[in-house]
Amino acid sequence: MIVAYFWKISPRKIPFALFAMASDRIYLKASTNVGFFKSLGTGKGETFTPSDANTLRWGVIVEVKNIEEFDHSPVVERWRKNSDHEFRAVIEPISSHGQWSSKQPFEPTISQWDGKVIAITRARIALLQNLKFWRAVPPVTASLKTAPGLISAIGIGEAPIGLQGTFSIWESPAALRDFAYRGSAHIAAIDATAKYKWYSEELFARFAVHDIRGSINP
Repeated sequence: MIVAYFWKISPRKIPFALFAMASDRIYLKASTNVGFFKSLGTGKGETFTPSDANTLRWGVIVEVKNIEEFDHSPVVERWRKNSDHEFRAVIEPISSHGQWSSKQPFEPTISQWDGKVIAITRARIALLQNLKFWRAVPPVTASLKTAPGLISAIGIGEAPIGLQGTFSIWESPAALRDFAYRGSAHIAAIDATAKYKWYSEELFARFAVHDIRGSINP
């Protein structure tokens, strides 16, 4: 099973967050309960430039064997103690295309689902394509914010430049499909991606939502 956390912190906790982003990896790599994981910074998901970053919200997405055990792990407990708000989503892969850090991390384990879904997109932008990508992004993000069936969305990233993505929550698989395959701005972006070869690596994954606790945009 996959679990995603996002924590909102106060400005005085930024030094803690920067330290935790590095030190969490030590525990996560050593834990026998943890498979694939990524510690994440977040942003508004509007421009995907460094100015988009939100230093008051941080997260992690983890493949775990035992969710309750991880929910009381040193990593989660430390963030919980130092944050003002916690969002947690327990999710199960429906489909996944592409790679993340040269891995295919989300093996689909469910095929039929009519409830809420979460979409995770991420990409490694090719070094010489950043400017073209940033110019093309605004129409897509504007259409995402007004997409029917969207509950909430944020930007995610592993670094300020070159590693970008979105984490979005949808009312249904149909709402997500309509945005991805029928929205004119998104279709134009797909065509531009094929033309300009923006990404050196990309991934798009959909997940069934089994449980949500808290708000992603408190």
